[in-house]
Amino acid sequence: MEILQLLGHGLVLALQPINIALIIAGVTVGLFIGAMPGLGSVNGVAILLPITFLVPPDSAIIFLAAIYYGAMYGGAISSITLGIPGASTAVATTFDGRPLALKGRASLALVSAAIASFVGGTVSIILFTAFAPPLAHVALNFGPPEIFALMLLAFATFVGLGGDDIPKTILSICLGLVFAAVGFDQISGAPRLVFFDISGFLHGINFLVLAIGVYGIGEMLWTIDTTRGKITTTEAKISVAGVVADTKEYAREGWRGTTIGSFLGFFVGMLPAAGATPGSLMSYGVAKMLGKDPSSYGKGNPDGVAAPESANNSASTGAMLPMLTLGIPGSPTTAILLGGMVIWGLTPGPRLFADQPEFVWGLIGSFYVSNFFALIINLSFIPLFIWMLRMPFTILAPLIFVLSIVGGYAATNDMHDVWLMLIFGLGAFFLRKFDYPLAPAVLAIVLGPIAEPTLRQSLLLSSGDPMIFFSRPIAAVTMVCAIILILLPLFKMIYDRSRGKSAKTGNV
Repeated sequence: MEILQLLGHGLVLALQPINIALIIAGVTVGLFIGAMPGLGSVNGVAILLPITFLVPPDSAIIFLAAIYYGAMYGGAISSITLGIPGASTAVATTFDGRPLALKGRASLALVSAAIASFVGGTVSIILFTAFAPPLAHVALNFGPPEIFALMLLAFATFVGLGGDDIPKTILSICLGLVFAAVGFDQISGAPRLVFFDISGFLHGINFLVLAIGVYGIGEMLWTIDTTRGKITTTEAKISVAGVVADTKEYAREGWRGTTIGSFLGFFVGMLPAAGATPGSLMSYGVAKMLGKDPSSYGKGNPDGVAAPESANNSASTGAMLPMLTLGIPGSPTTAILLGGMVIWGLTPGPRLFADQPEFVWGLIGSFYVSNFFALIINLSFIPLFIWMLRMPFTILAPLIFVLSIVGGYAATNDMHDVWLMLIFGLGAFFLRKFDYPLAPAVLAIVLGPIAEPTLRQSLLLSSGDPMIFFSRPIAAVTMVCAIILILLPLFKMIYDRSRGKSAKTGNV
């Protein structure tokens, strides 16, 4: 009952005129920041942080949190309409969002993304409100063995799906892991895989550079190749009746992915150093694994849009939990928010809820309000996004190319990465020509930098004994699930062969 009273007080603070104005402005700005390739919530919050010194600290954090929410929604826009991930958190949305747009179902993809984001955000805020302190302690129980087991489970979901060619999937994962290992070794600090001694590889391969190259340049080359130079436009229509029909179809097709993404995204988001990108990719993999027709994912399944979109919004709230309760940022954006709070004289940690209840509950109340306005503003702009798709591809192709170049450069301010992005785009085009799945490679380059150091740290803790992954309850359960998933294709192959032999015997 006390929580409801505190939440009610927080909502009253969030609904003050100045805070409402800042929420609407923050969500709108965040929506377009998230849609611009190469920017994302991290850059948006960092760029606009100095503006917040013009308002009280309570209003400042509400404004920045609204930008964060808006950017989570906005990342799906360019992923669906142009095939270029607006941010790393929206890469998984491209897998099914872009195919839906190419089929003339962009409205369904955008509506699914908006509603799934709203549901994911709402579920995560409720979990945050009800269980903040105990969940923070659960996150602290995740040491290197548990985090590595979770990363292995994410890889296993892609291997054990059955919808893709398993050897090609494994090869794609290995390729991503190689790219993830480029740069300085996180444990020893020694440089490795610095190809041809080019100094640009020393800072590693930026994930957003790879994602824009694969899904921006690569998608553009694929479309040019498949249309053979014909002037094409994407069939895209929007109407009130159409939005209502899309909402019904989303409710029928996307509920499973939304449920998975809402809970899994929040859980992964609250783990320190994880964030929304692993959460969205893992949710997509689990949704595909549990889907009625796994082979339809990657070809335009609304559930494949709902899962990552609900997950990245849920994870953005989850990442706030360790920041506020423990003073540990759960993502790069919350690290900037943490710095802002320190500048404003606030000390995140266990005492924050007791010492600054008005600030904390005002912020939590603003989550609910920001989530609502983000849904309304996003749905309102759908006609504009649909209009973009009606442009001929002769106009869209140069636009995609320019945005990809600008986005690739904005991520690191290094021309080396622009050239790298072009190479990745060309490589992705040829991989697609030979039917190699790209999603596992993208997953590997995201999770590789998390999985490798946690594996090595775990083995250092146990003096090289791999049983450390089975001697801790959470890690053991996760590892067993991962191993079962990895071996699932083998079991399926043995089962199919045994059925084939019994059928032949019966015919004889």
